[in-house]
Amino acid sequence: MSDAPSGRLRGRMLGILPTLRLRLVVVFALVALTAAVSASGIAYWLNRDAVLTRAQNAALNDFRKAMEDSAGQLPRKFGCDELQDAAVRMSDSTQSYEVVLLGTDRDGNRCNVSSDTNDFTIEDVPAELSRAVDKKRPVDDANDYPYHLYWQRITKGEEPQLVGGAKLIGEQPTPTGYMLKSLAPERDDLNSLAWSLGIATGLALIAAMLLAQAAATTVLRPVRRLADAARRLGEGELNTRLKVSGTDELADLSRTFNRTAESLEKRVAGLSARESSSRRFVADMSHELRTPLTAISAVTEVLEEEQDNLDPMIAPAVGLVVSETRRLGDLVENLMEVTRFDAGTAKLVLDTVDVADQVTACIDARAWLDAVELDADRGIMARLDPRRLDVILANLIGNALKHGGSPVRVSVRTGWSQTGEAQLLVEVADQGPGIPEDVLPHVFDRFYKASASRPRSEGSGLGLSIALENAHIHGGEITARNAQEPDGGAVFTLRLPRDASGLAAAGEDRDTDRDGGDDGDDGDENKGNER
Repeated sequence: MSDAPSGRLRGRMLGILPTLRLRLVVVFALVALTAAVSASGIAYWLNRDAVLTRAQNAALNDFRKAMEDSAGQLPRKFGCDELQDAAVRMSDSTQSYEVVLLGTDRDGNRCNVSSDTNDFTIEDVPAELSRAVDKKRPVDDANDYPYHLYWQRITKGEEPQLVGGAKLIGEQPTPTGYMLKSLAPERDDLNSLAWSLGIATGLALIAAMLLAQAAATTVLRPVRRLADAARRLGEGELNTRLKVSGTDELADLSRTFNRTAESLEKRVAGLSARESSSRRFVADMSHELRTPLTAISAVTEVLEEEQDNLDPMIAPAVGLVVSETRRLGDLVENLMEVTRFDAGTAKLVLDTVDVADQVTACIDARAWLDAVELDADRGIMARLDPRRLDVILANLIGNALKHGGSPVRVSVRTGWSQTGEAQLLVEVADQGPGIPEDVLPHVFDRFYKASASRPRSEGSGLGLSIALENAHIHGGEITARNAQEPDGGAVFTLRLPRDASGLAAAGEDRDTDRDGGDDGDDGDENKGNER
C-alpha cells in the first residue's frame, strides 16, 4: 500500500520533468541551492553573532570603565547637577551611547538625569533589566560582588538597540547607570553581508545550472546515440554498432549493446537461413509432388469412373483413395500458394469486375446455389484480381457451409475506410453455433485446429489463412465475429479497396513465382481452416 503514493508522486514528477536533461538540471540546481543556502545561512549567523557580540562587549566594557571613572569619582554627597555632568562625560565616548544615571543627592532627593532626554530616559529601560540591576546578591565563594552589569537587546521602532545597566559597588546608596547604544550600523553591515551571500548563492545556482547543462550534454550525447542505434536496430539494420570510447558505465553499456547487436545479427541470419531453406524445401517438395500426383489423379479418375463395376469389397477402398488423392492435391496447391506469399512473389492481375456477378460465378461453379442466399446489387464495380477474389469467396463460403450449415447468407455493400478510401464489404454469415471465443483469435492461423481430437479432417487448415493473405495483397482485411442474435452463427467480413491499382503497381517488379512460372490455378480452395 505504501508504494501507491510514491508511485503517484513519481508519476507527477515525470509529468512535470519529462526529459532527462531537465531532471538533471533541476537536481543540480536543487543540490546547489540547498548547499549554497545552507552555507550562506551558517556564515550569516556566525558573522551576525560575532559582529553583535563584538559591538556589545566593546560598548559594555567602555560603559563599565566610564561608570568607574565618572560616576565613581563623584563626592560622597553629590548634587543632581554633578550627576548630570557625569552622565554627559560618560556619553562622550567612542562607542556612541547615551547614559541615564540614578542617585540620591546630598539633600536626600532622587536624581534622574540623562545625557540626552530626547533619545534615552529611564522609561526606555526594560523593567526586567532594571530589577536585575537593583537586585543585591550575597557575596560568597561563587559570587565576588553584590551587584553586576546586565544587558538586553531591544528594538525601538525598527532600530535594534543595546541596553545595559550597572550599580556602583561601594557604601550605599551609590549611583545606578544605564546605557543605550544603537546597533543600526551593525544591522546595516549584516544586511550588506546578507545581500552579498544572496548574490553569491544566485551565482552559485547559475554556475550549477551551467555545470548541469554541461554534465547533461556529456551524459545524454552517448545516450542519444544509443537510442538512435536501438531505433535503427529495431528497424532491421542489424549491422548497427556504436563507437566505444572510455571506460565508464556508458562505455560498458555501449559494448553490451554491440555484443547484443552482433549476437542478434548472427541469430537472425541463422533463422533467416533456416526459414529460407524450409520455404525452399516446401516449394520444391510441392512442385515435385505435382508430377506423381498428376499421374495418381489420372488413375483415380479412371478408378472413380469404374467404381460401380468394382467388387463391393474393393469399392470402399477405391473411394477412400479417390478422396484422399483429391485432399492431397488440394494440400499441395495450398502449400504452393502459401510459399508464394512467404516468398513475396505473389502479385495481382487486376481486372474491372461486377462484384455480384463474381460472387454468383463462384457459387455456381461449386454448385452452392441452393445453399447460399445472395444479397448483392448488380452494378457494384471494383478493380481487383478476379481469381484471388474467387479464392477468398470460395474459402469463406465453403468454410461457412461446412461448419455452420446452410443457408449461408452473402451480402455485398459499399462503404468508406477511415482514410476516406472507397471500400467493398462482403459479409458471409452462417446459421451454425458460432465460433468459441477462445478460437476466434486463431481462426486465420495456419493449420490451426480448434479441437485436438480432430487432427485429421477434410480441410487442409490453410484455406482461411490463404484467404486472409489474398485480402492483404489487395490492401484489405478479413475479420471474424459471432452474430449478436441468439441463434446467429459466425460472421466473416471481407473489406477490400474498390481499386487496388496502386498496390498492383507497387508489386510490378516482383516475380510471380519462385521457379519463374505464373501463379497457376489454385483450384477449388474451399477447404478452410478447422474451427
